[in-house]
Amino acid sequence: MTFPAYLDNIHQKTGKTPDDFFALAKKQKVAGPELTAGRLVAWLKSDFGLGHGHAMAIWAVFKSNGWAGETANTAKLRKAGGKGTGGKGK
Repeated sequence: MTFPAYLDNIHQKTGKTPDDFFALAKKQKVAGPELTAGRLVAWLKSDFGLGHGHAMAIWAVFKSNGWAGETANTAKLRKAGGKGTGGKGK
């Protein structure tokens, strides 16, 4: 199955697109720079009945759109010793 077909299955099951999930995640304060795959997947499973694979597909869209996870700029800050997302720098 192709990735677009996977997303189509999610849309058929929930009536929602990845953009819809992002809007809902922001509204419910699930989304933000500290959002992890685990947190998003748990929310998608509990609130929308998605399976793990489908929830991870939505995570992939979130990451590719810069809606979650570490961005390239944050990674540069972390390597340079800055705090960035997660606060692991000094």
